[in-house]
Amino acid sequence: MNEQQLQHLKNELLDELKRIEERPDNDRVFESTELSNYDNHPADQATDLTDQATELAMDKFHDFQKEEIKEALRAMENGTYGTCVVCGKEIPYERLEAMPRTLTCIEHAEDTLDTTERSVEEGVLTGNTSHPSNLKDYRVDGEDSFLVVEEYGSSDSPSDKGSESDGTYDTDL
Repeated sequence: MNEQQLQHLKNELLDELKRIEERPDNDRVFESTELSNYDNHPADQATDLTDQATELAMDKFHDFQKEEIKEALRAMENGTYGTCVVCGKEIPYERLEAMPRTLTCIEHAEDTLDTTERSVEEGVLTGNTSHPSNLKDYRVDGEDSFLVVEEYGSSDSPSDKGSESDGTYDTDL
């Protein structure tokens, strides 16, 4: 890689770093101006929570990007930029042009997601399996459903009695 190509990649890294750092600061307070959430609809609260989680994830992602860019710039200063940190082979210029912040060749690139990193919420939330049903037969049909609901009562009004009634409400009482 010649000096002109290296300078071009350095400029791209600096531009990307500047773009990330000039991104609007989203350190806004994640509090509502409401005095109480009592009358707020749960869907509105869920939307606010989703927005907060998205912002936090984007902030974490941009921090990760900034760190990668700074590592690539340090490698340029050290004279090791363009050399794979794993195997020591030269990284093709085409790869560096496509991903200037990379420090590995294509063979050592991370191509799998880190499945060990889990969501913070998973430590708090429990699924439905923590309270299993006491039923022995888990198949439920319509009749079983009606019997369960009927335990709470039914509407036995005169209109439900059918042909037994003579049509007058007084005689049905």
